[in-house]
Amino acid sequence: MLTGSILEKLHTAHKNTQPLNFGVYYKNTLVALCHALEDFILQCDDRPLLIAAFQQGKWYEQEAERYRALAQQSSEVVILATEETGFSQHPTSQLPNVQLVGLESNDPVCQEWHLIILSPNYTAMVLCQELSAADYGVKGWPDNDYERKFYGFWTFEPDLVKEAVALVAEHLQDYDRQLAQRLGDRLETLTPNPPDADMLNGVVSSVVDYLQTCQNQLSPYASDSPLYQFQDLTDNLRSNKVQALLRMAQVTDQAELSNPNAATEVATLSEVMGQLLDLPVWQVKRLRLAALLHRLPSLQGIPESLDPYQSKRQQKLQEKASELPKPSILRIMPQLQAIAHIISHQTEHWDGSGKPEGLAYDQIPIESRILSLIVTFENQIQDREVEDSEAAIAALEYCQSLSGTQFDPKLVETLTLLLRGIQQGLQVSSLTPKIASGIWLLDEHQAPVSSLESL
Repeated sequence: MLTGSILEKLHTAHKNTQPLNFGVYYKNTLVALCHALEDFILQCDDRPLLIAAFQQGKWYEQEAERYRALAQQSSEVVILATEETGFSQHPTSQLPNVQLVGLESNDPVCQEWHLIILSPNYTAMVLCQELSAADYGVKGWPDNDYERKFYGFWTFEPDLVKEAVALVAEHLQDYDRQLAQRLGDRLETLTPNPPDADMLNGVVSSVVDYLQTCQNQLSPYASDSPLYQFQDLTDNLRSNKVQALLRMAQVTDQAELSNPNAATEVATLSEVMGQLLDLPVWQVKRLRLAALLHRLPSLQGIPESLDPYQSKRQQKLQEKASELPKPSILRIMPQLQAIAHIISHQTEHWDGSGKPEGLAYDQIPIESRILSLIVTFENQIQDREVEDSEAAIAALEYCQSLSGTQFDPKLVETLTLLLRGIQQGLQVSSLTPKIASGIWLLDEHQAPVSSLESL
């Protein structure tokens, strides 16, 4: 990571507090990702601040026509790149709200690819740095431009986006003090709201669409490339489709002030339950992914009526989910059909009185039964204004009272044993998933949806 770069400064600021989820991205992945995030600017009324670092002027010129449309929907557009012939001549560069910053060739930002979008209701950011020739090892520098690799991350988190804008403003002091001051003033008056669920749903659907289109375009290219190169590009695109959903789930959780780690805690307990029940590794991985994504409307089957046993918070989430349009995520990512099936059937009841299909006993997927129990247990803890230990005991008693009706009695017994073990010193760590390597959650062992009822 280059000293003095925006990425390095943000990394240093969070090294000991909130480590960032870094990953490696191919150029084709970043192009698709940035286009998807930029497109939402054309659909919203926020007129955001848009900052883009293009490395070289020639890359900006390729996107300049697109940025003319984006500038018309933005309050201000700041372009950072090394100056080259034609850099300031394109009509987009003449717009009053477009500011060009010609970077010195030795500026570390020249090696970075940034897209930063900041507005009251829509924040998004891609922050990456290109790998050096030495980083490619024996394979050497790639022959194809789309195989160039970048190190960094992307996010919807408002606080991180705002922090990155502040770092850019600080960096611009040596280039344009007035512009730097203007960006600083804007930060003082702008407090981004937590992303709205339907807005995030639309952006994530667009991200997945773009990435899939990019993946489809690789097919003819694959015949001219070594298999491992094509597979690496495809895996990177697939990984980012999963990342998009995980990031949406992360931001959804962070907006829940009472417990911003709810999905991680549900995933941790669900995974331990799966291991105690001796489920196969691929099934435990699938359960963990379902638990991390269990609150996303795009993967839920909305029941005809709300479950009276659910917490008020969960009922509000379902009410909101029922208002949202169903996206094409499952059509684009068939690997998630099994995950959606698990999430949809988390509202089934052991005695057959649940929704959406009234399944009973072992007809309900084992992952759905585990998820249903752990989600209810966690919701009950959050709804009780008592000490953690007392809340856990009360939440367990609540689940025990529904054993044989809502919940599988064997799973309630397993949860009881697990909590006793925790009380006696068993360590269960709630580790936030490394989102940038999300593909590990998509196991190649994908049981058909129709066979899940027998699991």
